[in-house]
Amino acid sequence: MKKRMLMTLLILIGVTTVSACSSNRSSTETKDKIIRVGTSPGPYSELFLEAVKPILEKQGYQIKQNEFTELIQADIALAEGTIDLNVDQHTAYLNNFNENKDAHLISITPIPTVAAGLFPGRKSQLEDVQKKDKVGIPDDPSNTARAFNLLQKAGWIELKEGIDSVKATKNDIVSNPKELEFVEMTSAQIPRSLEDLDFAVIPGSIVYSAKLDPKESLLSEDVLKEYELVATIDEKNKESDWAKAVVDAYHSKEFKTYLNEHNQENYWFVPKELQED
Repeated sequence: MKKRMLMTLLILIGVTTVSACSSNRSSTETKDKIIRVGTSPGPYSELFLEAVKPILEKQGYQIKQNEFTELIQADIALAEGTIDLNVDQHTAYLNNFNENKDAHLISITPIPTVAAGLFPGRKSQLEDVQKKDKVGIPDDPSNTARAFNLLQKAGWIELKEGIDSVKATKNDIVSNPKELEFVEMTSAQIPRSLEDLDFAVIPGSIVYSAKLDPKESLLSEDVLKEYELVATIDEKNKESDWAKAVVDAYHSKEFKTYLNEHNQENYWFVPKELQED
């Protein structure tokens, strides 16, 4: 009788142990299938949610969306591990964040990008530019440099030869014949300030969120490699299955088909890596 009771007890312990292990394994597998994405108002998060998320969901991934109004907050969350991924920054911004915050964020793939543009404010044509005109530009270092490169393309300023163009500052301007006044402000504030500016350089994501017509741009930038948008994660997750799945989704035929159908007016600049079969 005692032997039978002991045997029954051992069986129950074994079943409980197996059940617990199975439950823990199932919980881990479920956790590994969750991707926490930091999103913000703009075309890049929207492109991810509309075109990439469905591809990942078909593979069993669950996308949890965390909304941010400022990119730097999303990057801080990414560095702290409270989110896994964001898709709203270019390489120059990413490198600047890592340098200033001693972070280890990395790009896993370039993604489609909307070019920055030179937009009209109180004046409607490039030819209308005059001395002492006010030009609004973003105040974060990477996009400030981006603005100066675009203004050089317009022929309004000249930058030093041989400088790193993605790190250009006001000190690198060697010629400003119109004595233009550069008004620095957050990118999101620029569209709201157009009536107080003669012209403004506005990043593509802000053009989108402010509901400006991209066709109103007087001049578009030449998208340098450093200004291509990238899917960004913490370096410690670079070998994870979900990170590889995100890369595969952006490079998939399904994503290419979606982009071809939604890029008839060449709104998106598509990196070479995503054009390859």
